[in-house]
Amino acid sequence: MSKKGRLMNSRSFIFIFLSLMCFLTWSSIGWAQTLREETEQTAQHLAVLLNVGRLIVERNQTLINDPRKGDKGFTPEVFEHEVVNEFIRQTHIDLNDLPTHLPSLAKELLPLLLESSKQVVADAQLVINQRGIGYKNFIPATFGSQAARKFSNRSHVKIKQTALNPRNLKNTPDEYEARVLKRLATQPASGTVIAEWIDNDTTLRALTPIYYSQDCLACHGNPKGILDISGYPREGAQEGDLAGAISIQIPVKDR
Repeated sequence: MSKKGRLMNSRSFIFIFLSLMCFLTWSSIGWAQTLREETEQTAQHLAVLLNVGRLIVERNQTLINDPRKGDKGFTPEVFEHEVVNEFIRQTHIDLNDLPTHLPSLAKELLPLLLESSKQVVADAQLVINQRGIGYKNFIPATFGSQAARKFSNRSHVKIKQTALNPRNLKNTPDEYEARVLKRLATQPASGTVIAEWIDNDTTLRALTPIYYSQDCLACHGNPKGILDISGYPREGAQEGDLAGAISIQIPVKDR
């Protein structure tokens, strides 16, 4: 082969090599971006599901606290049915028939959180169905803390209810959560998720704010300092004030 031919072959090889490297680099970047987006979507779905469970407990609070009734009929199956329907309403996702376009991580974790939530309701049946006692201390915050803890113990993902001044010290915010909560407390109410990648983009931190509704003020409203039905001093909160957040940590370096 002539010198000119060898030179052309060498240039062709270099061109092909560089093209391949560019393709692999951009493919890697695209894959990483897709993984980040899917992880963020999963975190958002998990926060919605935990909050839906809290909502269902809140809707059934009068029933749960009825001292005249024994069997309330608020079984894990009834709870699941109401959660599934409300989750469909809020997200258009059927937990009993997860859509194919849903991220694989979400398909893995959503059923686990639902099952953990049902188990909390199952564990509380003796308390819920106790006759002669009004306040059972099975409230949205209690449910949420227990469901989050069960789920976190069963998965590589950590979910936690947190607040700047939590009644349950297990919900005390870490440094990152406290910083985000302080920022949220100075802003108008919004359902926007605060998400950030840390540890060289290997861990997602996401906080979904929770705000006081009118029903919450019976225990958390005015007059400030007066003991509520659970024995805690009221915070003097108003409807729409920041109550806390659902905090989620998802590591992805091993996925």
